[in-house]
Amino acid sequence: MTEQTISSQIGTGRWPRRLSDGMFALLLTAPGLALLAAVVVYPLITALITAFYKQSLVEPGREFVGFQNIVDVLTGEFFPLLTQTLVFTLGTTIAPFVIGFGLALALNTRIRGAKVLRGLMLIPWLIPGVVVSFLWMWIFNANYGVLNAALETVGLIDSPQAWLANPTTAMIAVIVAKTWQSFPWMMVMLLAGLQTVPIELHEAAEIDGAGTVRRFFSITVPQMSGIIGLVILLEFIWNFQHFDIIYVLTGGGPAGSTQTFATAVYETAFDGFDLGHAGAIGLLWMILLMALVVVYVRLSEKGEKR
Repeated sequence: MTEQTISSQIGTGRWPRRLSDGMFALLLTAPGLALLAAVVVYPLITALITAFYKQSLVEPGREFVGFQNIVDVLTGEFFPLLTQTLVFTLGTTIAPFVIGFGLALALNTRIRGAKVLRGLMLIPWLIPGVVVSFLWMWIFNANYGVLNAALETVGLIDSPQAWLANPTTAMIAVIVAKTWQSFPWMMVMLLAGLQTVPIELHEAAEIDGAGTVRRFFSITVPQMSGIIGLVILLEFIWNFQHFDIIYVLTGGGPAGSTQTFATAVYETAFDGFDLGHAGAIGLLWMILLMALVVVYVRLSEKGEKR
């Protein structure tokens, strides 16, 4: 801006307008928002709209059918899928929590090599889900699996078992694989929570004669109630939409015994080529997830107020 321009603006009392803080922030976030809209928002809206159409992946055109796809899902596979998804989600939330909490309590003591053990136990969490799936597929293999060999050695089974091909054991096998991947995250979060519990409370309770178990339930658990609730709920939400380990290990089988919402949407859309039906499953699945997210946000707000 030249001196002549500045002088003329001083004479007229006009100055260049400055951007407000809100407008400046919007300009900074605009590229990220545009990418989010293109990668997440637009595909999501498109998929939800598809739920109201009869549309095939291999045939051109589509026909509006209203709520027919949703009604078909609700009167068909919805409740079996919900049951199996809840079984998988509860199993892969409770088991890692128990294991992670136990290890966190152990590592919170002054044991030799605690820092090294923490690092080693994080390895399962750092491995990609597909790699975890192939690892456990080898462990559960009916012909040369390590699990069968170990159980036969100690005499618990007489012949090799097809763990992933048996509807009775397939879900348990998938839960075990996902638990092995998840427990390190639980352990780290709970260990961080344990280190915030004032040691003075334990010392005072010990002086009053409280034992280890009583101190745990009277001091540790109440002091960590917030972090425990958030960790369990967050893990529940993640497991409710988990896909890769289930799909690689069993593909939702055998006989649909490990089918969840995530695998059902994929199978219906890309194996059955029915985009409308898959969209309806996805819509109902998203509504359930939104309810879980609302609960998570409420708990987070309560934790911040504390």
